[in-house]
Amino acid sequence: MNRKMSLLTLLATLAFALSPLLSSGFNGFAPDQFPIPQDNPPVQPAGYAFAIWGLIYLWLIAGAVYGVWDRATDPDWEPMRPALIVSLVIGAAWIPVAQLSPLWATVLIWAMLITAVLALLRAGKADHMWLRMPIALYAGWLTAASSVALGLILAGYGYLDAQVAAWIGITLALVIALLVQALRPDAPGYPAAVIWALVGVMVANLDGPNWSVLALVILGIALLGWRMVANRRV
Repeated sequence: MNRKMSLLTLLATLAFALSPLLSSGFNGFAPDQFPIPQDNPPVQPAGYAFAIWGLIYLWLIAGAVYGVWDRATDPDWEPMRPALIVSLVIGAAWIPVAQLSPLWATVLIWAMLITAVLALLRAGKADHMWLRMPIALYAGWLTAASSVALGLILAGYGYLDAQVAAWIGITLALVIALLVQALRPDAPGYPAAVIWALVGVMVANLDGPNWSVLALVILGIALLGWRMVANRRV
């Protein structure tokens, strides 16, 4: 059964990684997908930031292959697999849903985040580069992406002004990120992915500039970065 779980993890990873090739891909929601069009929303990272998915896909595949090859029944690997499989299976269907409904895509990406973080918390301490690192990058980007999606929903459906929605989305991402970072200080890939997303938000808000969003993002980068350095010294 344990060996089957490692194979299922690999299959789910491949399905997830191949999903962009079976669609037109995703670089953010289109402005007209919302009742109130979201042109240049302050909560959304610059388009280049989505390139991190290439690294995440490749590292998840490498980790899953290594898991089948040499860690199929390893006790450090087994506990995280069910949650990761659920997250990846949801993720394999996410892009088509996102192209049709930002609202349902937001629901799904939060489910992906919750299960990805659960997988990260359950991952053992061995094999940092093949076990924790790919899951950490994946969960870190999802932390930012899910909060961005929520901010877009709040503004795009008229619940809040886009600026306020950005403050809420970014703050929520930081709260989650700092909590997960505290629970898994040995997974620097997690805050690194969140910082990558925050830098993307910063770049997107330089035109103007949007000082309040920039200040919040810089504060978040500083906090996460400082804790990364502090954790390396422990």
